[in-house]
Amino acid sequence: MISTAIRVARVGSPAELAAAALMILGFPALMLAALVPSVPAFAAAAAVTYLADHYLHRKSSYLVNRLSKVRAGLSIRFLIRQLLLILLLARLGFADDLIYYGAIACFIAFYGLQAPHGALVTLIRNRRRMPVATRNIDLASRIRIPDAPPRRLLHRSAEKMLHLDLAAVAGILVSASLESAVAGFIGIGVTVGLGCLYVLALVPYVRGAKTPPNAEKVLAAVDDWLAEYRPETVLYFSGSKDSAYQVNMWLETMEQLDSKPLIILRERVILNNLAPTTVPVICVPGGVHLMNLDLSNVRVALYAANVGKNIHLLRVPTMKHVFIGHGDSDKLASVNPYSKVYDEVWTAGRAGRDRYAIADVGVRDEDIVEVGRPQLAPIQTWQGVPEGRIPTVLYAPTWEGWDGNPGNTSIVLAGENIVKKLVKADPPVRVLYKPHPFTGTVSAEAKAAHQRIAALVQQAATERATDPRFTADAAAQTAAKAELARIEARLAELSGKGKGKGSGNSKGDEAEATRDGLVDVAKHEEIARLRTEWNTAYWRSFGSHEHRLITGAEPRLYDCFNVSDAMVSDISSVVSDFIASGKPYAVTDSAELGVEEFKRQNTAVRAATILSNSAAELGGLLDAVRDPSADPLAEDRGDLKRYLLGPDEPTSIEQFNTAVANLAIKADARNVGQESRAAAGAAEGDLAAVPGQRLSAAEDDVTA
Repeated sequence: MISTAIRVARVGSPAELAAAALMILGFPALMLAALVPSVPAFAAAAAVTYLADHYLHRKSSYLVNRLSKVRAGLSIRFLIRQLLLILLLARLGFADDLIYYGAIACFIAFYGLQAPHGALVTLIRNRRRMPVATRNIDLASRIRIPDAPPRRLLHRSAEKMLHLDLAAVAGILVSASLESAVAGFIGIGVTVGLGCLYVLALVPYVRGAKTPPNAEKVLAAVDDWLAEYRPETVLYFSGSKDSAYQVNMWLETMEQLDSKPLIILRERVILNNLAPTTVPVICVPGGVHLMNLDLSNVRVALYAANVGKNIHLLRVPTMKHVFIGHGDSDKLASVNPYSKVYDEVWTAGRAGRDRYAIADVGVRDEDIVEVGRPQLAPIQTWQGVPEGRIPTVLYAPTWEGWDGNPGNTSIVLAGENIVKKLVKADPPVRVLYKPHPFTGTVSAEAKAAHQRIAALVQQAATERATDPRFTADAAAQTAAKAELARIEARLAELSGKGKGKGSGNSKGDEAEATRDGLVDVAKHEEIARLRTEWNTAYWRSFGSHEHRLITGAEPRLYDCFNVSDAMVSDISSVVSDFIASGKPYAVTDSAELGVEEFKRQNTAVRAATILSNSAAELGGLLDAVRDPSADPLAEDRGDLKRYLLGPDEPTSIEQFNTAVANLAIKADARNVGQESRAAAGAAEGDLAAVPGQRLSAAEDDVTA
């Protein structure tokens, strides 16, 4: 019942639900205490509402957000509490006393301070929001960017300001209880005085040397840097917070380019979720600002997603535009007709070329270039199940998609059947469950199915922990956990964060992050090394037989590939990527097309064990893992790997760099041709502008 209430109220925990209930019930209790009247009861109810409200704000509760939408926001709740305090004084017979009028004057003055306080906070935040935010770009030598105001002034500023009424409320309650106005006026003085001081403390940050330069100066500084750096290849990306992985997957490739790279982002939220990189990054939220940037040296623009904001860069004719995508699969998204707008479309292998030909969406064959998948380099080729370890099967389903097609994901119809059969397999296997990060964002049914599957995995892990057949080296696990803690502490230190494994700028202020966002290459390399060590320690920190639910960014999907011996998934780029390992895999025909039709429509499953929604065919996959010599699909997987991902030699990054260089040559040729035509046109214009010589009389006669 509690879980149902949590789900309905959309709160995160029983404690959050209890706080929400206390806050909601606290205000009727305040009114009742004021009407009775009872100072102790009012004080107790006020304390409950203060504490519950504060707790819910710290938890960023959905309920608090909804209250503001129905005109019961933070300021209103404080005002109601103060009005009820005035009512309490009246009911206690203080309506003719000085403390009564003092309380009214205090709260009027206090709310009068809210407007300048809110205006100053908003103005400071707006002025410190850069028109162009950057990373790995030295703007500090070109423009002056001052330090941000102290965090204590701006962080949760509205809540802090409103809570200054505590002194007045407490003092007035004491006065009501003791029938002495002294405590009340002291509290009133403290509240109004602190409110004035808070407003005055903000004033210096809206004027003079403590404000960042205006947009014109920032954009000029960025253009100066661009003219000096002369970027040649741009990775352009726009999307939501949850789509940051689509650009993150290309960062290492950008770092390995032979040409000068630059990353252009369109949303601040993507910049905040960008993985560590040494590549210069420019975040330009405004389309006009982007179109005014000097990108005249760029010859190749790479696009990882088909989104509307791409038009702001696609309009530039001096560079060639390429769709590289964020995965290579048989989904309809991989043959989007939008792709016609690009000069070229790069695919991993021959399969991508054939996919566009079959789809017939207007992408010409000569505009498709096969470049492999540089991101797949970390995926290790399968050498069979290591001796002494039970096989590991990764279940990595994709998400439900936007269109409700039952073939998008196996989560809803087949997920539980798959996991049940895997955890009950005999001989046993270990299950790793790593769902797509978007799972459940569109479909409540998919979200519920995911939660049931996660519960199945966790329950199976609990049962296996007590099974005497499965033992682990406790000392080794303890050592690995200690190693994890050491690595995480060092990563936190390097990233400037108090916790977590992330790496990034610890500054919460955009202007400071832009000023101080130069990468420390040595630190970056150490972080990369530590992440590798973290991954090794993570897998050693629990038994090789232990089922595992894996969510979040770490461990990464490819790390899960490398510790697995087989995979079950859906039609997505995950399958195409996993094929690089050469390991057995299964794909679920969730739409129940039938094996032959499913293989006909989806190239990546031609060497897979095809599962129905019942997952009855799962035994074939497990047999292939246990006895690779009897695997009937091994040769097919090798052929399919070459078809989908291209040859192993030259390496994918070499193919990618060659494609960039070739397209840059085409861009230069186009630009030289345009300059030649422009020069020729100008010359013709000059000749036309020269006055013609006067003809002689004889010539006049001839021409006549």
